Amino acid sequence: MKIIIAGDGEVGFYLAKMLESENHDITIVDPHSELLKMLESQMDVMTIAGNSTSVRVLERAQIDKTDLLISVVHDEQVNIVTCMLGKKLGAKRTIARINNVEYRAPQNVARFREMGIDEIVAPELIAAREILKLMTESAATEIIDFSEGKLSLYLIKLDKKALVLGKTLNQMAKEYPKLNFRCIAIHRKGETIIPTGDDHFEEGDLSYVITRPNGISELLKLGGKRKIEINNVMIIGGGRIGRKTARELEKQVNVKLIDIDKERTEKLVDSIRNTLIINGDARDVGLLEEEGIRKMDALVATTNNSETNIFTCLLAQKFGVPKVIPLIENEDYIDIAQKIGVDTIINKKLITASYITRFTMDAEVTDIKCLSSVEADALEFVVKEDSPATRKPIKSLRMPRGAIIGGIVRGPEGYIAVGDFQIKAGDKVVVFALPKAVQKVTRLFK
Repeated sequence: MKIIIAGDGEVGFYLAKMLESENHDITIVDPHSELLKMLESQMDVMTIAGNSTSVRVLERAQIDKTDLLISVVHDEQVNIVTCMLGKKLGAKRTIARINNVEYRAPQNVARFREMGIDEIVAPELIAAREILKLMTESAATEIIDFSEGKLSLYLIKLDKKALVLGKTLNQMAKEYPKLNFRCIAIHRKGETIIPTGDDHFEEGDLSYVITRPNGISELLKLGGKRKIEINNVMIIGGGRIGRKTARELEKQVNVKLIDIDKERTEKLVDSIRNTLIINGDARDVGLLEEEGIRKMDALVATTNNSETNIFTCLLAQKFGVPKVIPLIENEDYIDIAQKIGVDTIINKKLITASYITRFTMDAEVTDIKCLSSVEADALEFVVKEDSPATRKPIKSLRMPRGAIIGGIVRGPEGYIAVGDFQIKAGDKVVVFALPKAVQKVTRLFK
């Protein structure tokens, strides 16, 4: 597939890195020539320094031969114009990064499609929804719902309270024969394991588990987790993510929002009615204590500075806050944050990549999530007539190394994958896959 990515920094570069590994023909348009030189030295992509709203620049990028145009610069007006121009000049499909809530109204989405913008991605709004989900299911580190929750993928970090420590998957199957969930991956000491029946659980493991709705309580019990009652929340940062999160949370719990920008806090007072808005620096320990950090059930740090977000969450943990969620944009910090005890993480680049990648795949993918804790994807495929996946039971399918089928959605029901299960056309199949296996596993469902 020929893809043009219009960006102005990290999001565009991260997308290029992901898509390059799938052997696409990629051109990056970006105004920063020095950054592009660095990128060319690291990746096999074509780069053009310039403005993506320029007809001349788009023509240089061969827009008339382009299968997919993705515009993810920070200015959504630029993204709109880029996609409109690109469509007129011959791009088959366009995706624009747009966060304006007004633009996302159904009638306006339809208008954008008429103007040539096929899809809209809103990383900040998706991030806010993920935060709200993690507040609801507070015992989990990461949660991905498939087919409106008929199946879910939970990430549980196993500590000394976990009842599964030292046990193999075979032992668990014998002791609990009617479990409504299944472990499909274990991340241990920097390595991701697709487990067999003989693999066991250790303290500190990050365990990815596919579950039906009625298996969640038992899953949390065996993982040694309990639901944290969230009544008091502190949000650091009043940008789009913090603002959206506060508006939703204040309907259910007590919310305090701290932002260092005085002008922004004055505007927030007028737009968020039931949240206490405070102008101050969240790195100030005295301010946090004064504002009752010790009484908080959760803290969400959503400033534009990853270091500030990590530091604030560590401070909150020191004061006994049971649930902390930082926004971390620097990929290198994700592993560091997890090693020092900050497990639940939000990353806008991963969110954007999760939304866009499904439009670049050969098989029909209704959902894909680029996981934040490991370099892997969780995908939901729609099974086609006569696809290889329908020809044999799961145990006889030639699954590529680094991939595993976790569950199947058929009609209104979700099922945990077992060896004798026969996949049928029309099923939706949830797969966990390492990057090297994604292309191969896609062939099963074409």
